[in-house]
Amino acid sequence: MYLDTANKSDAFAPLGIPDDAIHVYRKWLPDLDGEYYFSSHWSTELILAYPQTHTVTVEKSALGGPTNIGTFKHLPPFLTLKYGFAPNDMVRPYVGAGVNITYISDVNLTVPTVGNLGLSHWSVGPAVEAGIDVALSDHWFWNIDAKWALLRANVTLDGDHISQAQLNPFLFGLGFGYRFGH
Repeated sequence: MYLDTANKSDAFAPLGIPDDAIHVYRKWLPDLDGEYYFSSHWSTELILAYPQTHTVTVEKSALGGPTNIGTFKHLPPFLTLKYGFAPNDMVRPYVGAGVNITYISDVNLTVPTVGNLGLSHWSVGPAVEAGIDVALSDHWFWNIDAKWALLRANVTLDGDHISQAQLNPFLFGLGFGYRFGH
């Protein structure tokens, strides 16, 4: 899965940081999806990954830019309710909506000559997805999909709120799977 963040953030005038200057780098990451079917059209899907380390820069500030300010980890599971449009065809498009509950940890962010930054530990928000499964046999299939989640973190400097980072990632996936049962 490829993670592409929105990189939106509030300005922080005392450090000369304009809007949208906090950037989290894009990256590839593995994920594991588990899906349970209630009927041939309706299912629920849990999308799991392991904690991901992200590098953060401030693209422009009073110190110049871009400036690498460190890393943090996040664990971003999704839980969605999905509707499959053609569950018995070779090409099976679907859409889904649900929730993303992200846990942020191991924050190691420092603005040179200023101090350490913190991030809120939890972000809860809506998530949506759309994709296509392509049957290879009775049980095996290829999958391509796109997901989006609302993911925000409050940014603090020495405990004081200074900004909000709006990561709101798009996730693009390509994989294969195995469907148990009929």
